[in-house]
Amino acid sequence: MYQYTEFDQQFVRLRAQQFRDQLERWQRGELTDEQLLPLRLQNGWYIQRYAPMARIAVPYGEISSTQLRMLARIAREYDHPTPELLAHAQATQDQLQAAQPGLTLHAAPLKYGYGHFTTRTNVQFNWIPITKAADVMDLLASVGMHGIQTSGNTIRNITCEAYAGIADDEILDTRPFAEITRQWSTLHPEFAFLPRKFKIAFNGAAEDRAATGWYDIGLQARKSDDGAVGFTVKVGGGMGRTPVIGSVVREFLPWDQLLNYIEAIVRVYNGYGRRDNKWKARIKILVKAEGQKFIDAVEAEYRAIVEQDGAPHTISQAELDRVQGFFVVPALKAANLPSKVSTTGQLYQRWLQQNVRGHRMAGLAAVTLSFKRVGFAPGDADADTIDALAQLADQFSAGEARLTHEQNLMLPWVHQSDLPALYDAARALGLAQPNIGLLTDMIACPGGDFCSLANARSLPIAAAITERYQDLDEVFDLGPIDLHMSGCINSCGHHHSGHIGILGVDKDGKEWYQITLGGADGSQLSGPAIAGKVVGPSFTAAEVPDVIEAVLSTYRALRKPGEFFIDALRRIGHEPFKAAANGARQPRTAEALAE
Repeated sequence: MYQYTEFDQQFVRLRAQQFRDQLERWQRGELTDEQLLPLRLQNGWYIQRYAPMARIAVPYGEISSTQLRMLARIAREYDHPTPELLAHAQATQDQLQAAQPGLTLHAAPLKYGYGHFTTRTNVQFNWIPITKAADVMDLLASVGMHGIQTSGNTIRNITCEAYAGIADDEILDTRPFAEITRQWSTLHPEFAFLPRKFKIAFNGAAEDRAATGWYDIGLQARKSDDGAVGFTVKVGGGMGRTPVIGSVVREFLPWDQLLNYIEAIVRVYNGYGRRDNKWKARIKILVKAEGQKFIDAVEAEYRAIVEQDGAPHTISQAELDRVQGFFVVPALKAANLPSKVSTTGQLYQRWLQQNVRGHRMAGLAAVTLSFKRVGFAPGDADADTIDALAQLADQFSAGEARLTHEQNLMLPWVHQSDLPALYDAARALGLAQPNIGLLTDMIACPGGDFCSLANARSLPIAAAITERYQDLDEVFDLGPIDLHMSGCINSCGHHHSGHIGILGVDKDGKEWYQITLGGADGSQLSGPAIAGKVVGPSFTAAEVPDVIEAVLSTYRALRKPGEFFIDALRRIGHEPFKAAANGARQPRTAEALAE
């Protein structure tokens, strides 16, 4: 994995020092809250519903055991609310529960001292006091981490598929290109104040495992007929209140022109993107409105960059070789740890089936640890668990791990002979659920429990569905299902791309939920990226688990042998599922019907 150079290390250290100075001036009253706002956002510090939220970048998901241990330390030592703040937050939760009874899991106490893995391979902390932010930045910088550009209207954390560099069906290892793009885009002076946030994703396999159609720029690796390497470029994807699938603007872009072409795209967006309405400021709105005119403008800007400016950001072979030199196979040593697991047992075999993937190197495997556990929100890991993950990475994966789009953690360099011992260790941590790609491997944002933008809570709904579907036989019988959940229209839980999507909405100050069906992220199983369709009026929190059960019962009743949920839905159509969902609604009082 990429190792920070002395320049990189000095860069993040100086950035941390700069932020410390800004915070100290704010504490002395020399900066107002309004003046501090853009400064903290540029470093990934939000003010959320109850407390600051720190967003830490993990570019393209790759993380070392040393970095994991630092995240554990930060969770343990800094992610703690004051007693007064915690009491206030819990009182607010209790009020919400009293106003909308019926889902008993709402009453669970708020947790702290943990990190949250997001769909864009960031790590978030929800309870760090802003007065401690500079101390945390210093600690992060000491291990080559930061929160730079994880917020604000700029180019955000660069992502790529979790299996980059190890997949046996790979066209190109996109990690070096993601790293080069990260370096180029960080503090880019021209793109510090874009109309809105901007996200870029790379995918290196024929199967789109990075959901590139849903990104502002999606880059799909490909080879031309003569063997040349490059990218198909999609622009204008995005979720939010207007879900749009990215349009192909270049079928084949040579790899060395990657940065020049991205610069052309972002320049056109920066010049013509709307700034009068943040809901219409994303590049997807510009692409949708202008169509071919947008593509023509990008091509004209690209020609000017190449012909008039001399293509200043052309990637040289020497630079690619330098960066590729970091992405080599690490020193591998089999752990050969004893194991008591029965390798013929059903649970272990299911774990092999769902959580273990083949590798381009003989004798190795990629293993995904599931962060979808009863008692925890999807993607949550407390300090002790993060420390244990670092130990697993050292023992079984040469000190390397990867955060995934699905809010799990993957070990990319596991010897197949060590799989039983790894399963034992993961099971002891509660991370060996054989549910990757199945119903309970759901995606969920923090929702109204933490986010000030959310209309409704997503975590109690996720907990209720997880508890209802603890029978592994039933979950395996249902087969692959992507269930995605967002607490508001900003779509941080990617509900649009779920086979089943759940969206929290606000009606007269109360929490309600819309259900969508038929979304897809672009993977081989799901098919081309598409937004799901709403199946009916909104449901109360207490109704949602019953609605999901009704939809799945309809699938079981109508499916053909071996037919997956998404395929059955497309064959049958939405109407039977819509009828089943609405049939699960509880009787409404006259007052409720009036609302």
